[in-house]
Amino acid sequence: MDQHQDIAQVLITEQEISNRIKELGIEISRDYDGKELVLVAILKGAAIFLADLVREISIPLSFDFVAISSYGADSRSSGVVRLLKDLDESIESKHVLVVEDIVDTGWTLRLSYIVENLRSRKAASVRVCTLLDKPSQRKLDVGIDYYGFTVEDKYVVGYGLDFNGKYRNLPYIGALKPEVYGGG
Repeated sequence: MDQHQDIAQVLITEQEISNRIKELGIEISRDYDGKELVLVAILKGAAIFLADLVREISIPLSFDFVAISSYGADSRSSGVVRLLKDLDESIESKHVLVVEDIVDTGWTLRLSYIVENLRSRKAASVRVCTLLDKPSQRKLDVGIDYYGFTVEDKYVVGYGLDFNGKYRNLPYIGALKPEVYGGG
């Protein structure tokens, strides 16, 4: 099966992603120069973004992962967030940058939970970096400090974002055809 045939439109090309991540790396390096920086990626979607982002940050850093769930078996959020994988190291007195793949209405609950959870661990600071910001229907302000791109209200996949575990390996961000996800 060719995954590309399920894409209605390429919204952000591989080159555009690469260029923007270089810019983010410069900004983050400048803002955190001289500070102990820990990037915390939210699995699974942010893993690809994190891998490219850390290579563009020129200052010393470490990174870790968390995994959370707010869905259970349903495709809609239950409103209850569960931590499935916690950090391996303490973040006390360190500057934490949460790395997420996309922030939209479906992810604001889990992102808010993670930010508050990390703040409660006495981090020096907690900020947010997301590849994609989809603000069109957001009900909760999560305070995004760095973002790659603003996207329209479409079902986006690729570059770590998935539908039913597929399409994460596409090198670009694309809008999934509605008939693929049942939206058409």
